[in-house]
Amino acid sequence: MAKPSLSLEEHNGLRLAIEGCGHGTLHAIYASIAHACKAKGWPDVDLLIIGGDFQSVRNGFDLNVVAMPAKYREMGDFHEYYSGARKAPYLTVFVGGNHEASNYLFELYYGGWVAEAIYYMGAANVLRIGGVRIAGLSGIWKAYNYRKVHYERLPYNESETKSIYHVRELDVRKLLQIRTQVDVGISHDWPRGVEWKGDWAKLFRRKGHFEEDARSGQLGSVAAKLVMERLRPRWWFSAHLHCKFAGVVKYGEQSNGAGVTNGSAATSSSLPSVPFAPGPKNAEEIELDLDDDDDEASAINDAAVVKSVNPDEIDLELEDEDNAGVAPVAPGQGLDGVQVQLDGSKSTATAPLHTAPDLAAARAALPASFHKPPNSAQSTSSHPPDITNTTTHFLALDKCLPNRDFLQLMSIPASIADLDTRRPLRLEYDPEWLSITRAFALSEPLILGDPKFNAPQAKSETDYAALVDQSRDWVDANISDFTVPDNFTISAPVYDGGDFRLPKYGQAAGGLREYTNPQTSTFCSMLGIGNPFDIDEEERAGRLLAGPRPDARADGFEGGRGRGGRGGFDRGRGRGRGGGGGRSRGRGRGGRGGH
Repeated sequence: MAKPSLSLEEHNGLRLAIEGCGHGTLHAIYASIAHACKAKGWPDVDLLIIGGDFQSVRNGFDLNVVAMPAKYREMGDFHEYYSGARKAPYLTVFVGGNHEASNYLFELYYGGWVAEAIYYMGAANVLRIGGVRIAGLSGIWKAYNYRKVHYERLPYNESETKSIYHVRELDVRKLLQIRTQVDVGISHDWPRGVEWKGDWAKLFRRKGHFEEDARSGQLGSVAAKLVMERLRPRWWFSAHLHCKFAGVVKYGEQSNGAGVTNGSAATSSSLPSVPFAPGPKNAEEIELDLDDDDDEASAINDAAVVKSVNPDEIDLELEDEDNAGVAPVAPGQGLDGVQVQLDGSKSTATAPLHTAPDLAAARAALPASFHKPPNSAQSTSSHPPDITNTTTHFLALDKCLPNRDFLQLMSIPASIADLDTRRPLRLEYDPEWLSITRAFALSEPLILGDPKFNAPQAKSETDYAALVDQSRDWVDANISDFTVPDNFTISAPVYDGGDFRLPKYGQAAGGLREYTNPQTSTFCSMLGIGNPFDIDEEERAGRLLAGPRPDARADGFEGGRGRGGRGGFDRGRGRGRGGGGGRSRGRGRGGRGGH
């Protein structure tokens, strides 16, 4: 059989691999990319993007604060890349999800290398590679924490191991100051309402438990929706919901208040596909219950044998539920009049015709100049004139398991005529993003570790623009090399092979410590800003001695009222609304997730 040849676009473009949820399975992901490249005729990829749940677990201490019950915790294989026993064969970037070693990612709030050639994009970021701009937003949506500062700091109580990965408005606020075109957007959670922009009937047939949340406007992230609508990238990639789904979002025609068109359904054909099809779906797979006896087979393909990946295939909701004092996210998603024709489907669902209060509240937190004038739904005067793209191709992918759609290869046309002379490509800082980061650090310094504070009131768009322009002058005058330095260093002990369940690896034993990451110090020094993550050892020791804060939401992983996630860890197939201890399958009211 003749070897496939590279097209001119692929030769001159940026060759990407996109993977859904990582879940600590780097060996299998990299082996799958090698196989896919061979089938496609590519020599390699320039960049791998992983959509969250990466699980950069360095050691047993980290594993004990990953948000999941102890019986589901596994070391995974990242620790081999962290220690240097292995090196990533492809440059890799990822955003954070809801199953992470969040204590490690906290050290790299502005972004940084978690291992050699593996880069975490931070809470929010914009990077460049080969002339392509990539924006990333970490975390998942929870309305009750959106306006809070990053108050979680070691030692964590039970709730803080989960709230630490909730998206914060102050990080979204920075992304909303971007005024020039971005090419790619990444979020772990799907943007709210994007399910209506593709073949939603097929999605609901496969994932029936999504339909109720989608129809009531509860599926996905309001924050990701706001960022996508503002940046309007050509491509947007997500994970989290463990399925492949493609859609097309159009802007500027017959738009609602959000400026998004009521476009027709899209299929996965709008994006290039990996040239080999997955095998038949596992008919025995359990999507809704928590049966931990449902082992998946080992991943084996023609090119490489991959060890068993996450053998306990379960959909976990690892979120606390909203407590009774917090209003649940109300119905609606602001996609007025969306209707998609069905081809023989029994479903007659259409998008809701009212606006979600949580979406309205999130928009209300923005500066006044971001809001459209009354009675002018068609107006786009506040949208940055240099953001001209009118269509976003959305793609969500599964997690790395046998017979799952977790991987996609695609080529993006790059502004550089021929990237071959520059390969291997290197990550670069984005000057506009550096200017935004500096402007915010000087005008709205981060408040860390104190739950009493909310984010400071947002300034007007005009005020932010002036501050960013001032910072841009400083960046242009003081930074000449925007290449991200290869400055990874080991900051915490490497994995010693011990059983993480031993008491010595728990927080109470004092072995889990916060470290000042040299990369963050270098980044802050480059921008001429303070480093709020660098506290002295005396303060750290005092925090450890004081122990975790009292946990006002200390309901563990059980479902509470069943209105903030998918319930607890009972093994039944029930889909009730919680109640009692919340061990039935409470339906999501705070963004479906925790898979």
